[in-house]
Amino acid sequence: MIFIGGISQGMQQLDYMKTVICGRCGAYGRYEVFMTYMYFSFFFIPLFKWNRKFFVKMSCCGAVYDLDPEKGMAILRGQQAEITEADLTLREEGQGRRYVKKCSSCGYETEEDFEFCPKCGQRF
Repeated sequence: MIFIGGISQGMQQLDYMKTVICGRCGAYGRYEVFMTYMYFSFFFIPLFKWNRKFFVKMSCCGAVYDLDPEKGMAILRGQQAEITEADLTLREEGQGRRYVKKCSSCGYETEEDFEFCPKCGQRF
């Protein structure tokens, strides 16, 4: 009999959208909520998860915060949860304000210093 199973790590982005002014870089950014977890799989089917941890990444500068587990579980369940500064603990400092170019023709966004849009070829 062949047994195919094991323990692995996973990460999932949760459905949460809130625009805020970042406390680190001062720019407008979004909270991007993620959950990391360990799981046991049997024949490539995940059976159960444990060690769930939640964190928030700022879309503007990339700062990473640990999120209160109760708020994270509420977001995971689809409940209306409001993330406040008190729910966040800084884990990793961001790179500061990022300069993003946006193509007026196709809407492509890039942080690179291109003169022309790599997607449609129009001048930025």
